[in-house]
Amino acid sequence: MAEQTAYIPVDLMHRFMVDVFHKMGVPRQEAEIIAEILITSDLRGIESHGVGRLRMYYDRIKQGRILAQTKLTIVKETETTAVLDGGFGMGHVVAHRAMEMALDKAKAFGMGAVAVRNSTHFGIAGYYPLMAIKRDMIGLTVTNARPSIAPTFGVEPMLGTNPIAFGCPTDEACPFLFDGATSITQRGKIEVLDRAEKPTPAGWIIDQEGKSVTDSAAILEGLTKSTNALLPLGGFGDHMGGHKGYGLATVVELLSAALQDGQYLRAITGFDENGKPTFLGVGHFFLAMDIEHFVPVATFKRVAGNILRDLRGSVKAPGHDRIYTANEKEWEMEKVVRAQGIPANANLQKDVAYVRADLGLTNYEFPF
Repeated sequence: MAEQTAYIPVDLMHRFMVDVFHKMGVPRQEAEIIAEILITSDLRGIESHGVGRLRMYYDRIKQGRILAQTKLTIVKETETTAVLDGGFGMGHVVAHRAMEMALDKAKAFGMGAVAVRNSTHFGIAGYYPLMAIKRDMIGLTVTNARPSIAPTFGVEPMLGTNPIAFGCPTDEACPFLFDGATSITQRGKIEVLDRAEKPTPAGWIIDQEGKSVTDSAAILEGLTKSTNALLPLGGFGDHMGGHKGYGLATVVELLSAALQDGQYLRAITGFDENGKPTFLGVGHFFLAMDIEHFVPVATFKRVAGNILRDLRGSVKAPGHDRIYTANEKEWEMEKVVRAQGIPANANLQKDVAYVRADLGLTNYEFPF
């Protein structure tokens, strides 16, 4: 079918999402945090974790799989560390508070680390290092997720997409921010392809025979049934370094579960032993470092900027006139999205229209 893309003004969608979450029982201030994180994803061109996930959160709140009222509990705390229990509330709210705690501790003592258990999906991992960058600090965030990556030489989904996000300020307007899954792709990208009715590229997903599969709708069903699995960075086997992606995903799992006595691997499928939907119970880990405790911020920014400029200025491959450093493409994309709006294909339009109608938010008029 022909693509029917509409472009939704950023401010309009931001206000709409705030009202959606607030009407579902989320306190308005917390709804603002959630909407801001989702909009940031769309602004950066990461369609898999922005408005495209609104229906998922909506359904999970209605099903009781995420609690609209987030009750955070401090399990343990020291000057530089903390363990939090998210109480299965809104993951964005839990993560935002956890990163704030890590940053406050880092400002006082040089470093701050916060581990979280019993949380839920928190949006893009890269949002939280951005919070550190705004305070001239370094930020690192990781989270586990429901099983989707098969171990090297395995076919069963065991590890989540387990992203790693690292960010720091530089002497350039565009800061450095790396945010990537430890799998070749993530479930969200398959969801985007499915909404657009497009196939998944070969080499991303395998079946129980270890063979590549490309039917996006079937893949999503297979991931839920554990009959399909994402491949780790490097792909199948160890010839192209698949064991390295597998190893990084395991590091994230350890930081996201062992430090906080949280759930891991098969325990975070989102279904109980009878196949009934339940809380996901994922874990996160946040690390903040105050640069001034190491070197003057201006010195760090200068050296960091020089590193990035040297990388971009290195010899380019034939046919390529630009080398990017992490966050440049997203930085440039934000200008485009702010100008033209958030793209919504026909299926995403249906999701937005459904939520609007179901909550009676008829005062919102979208360009579709």
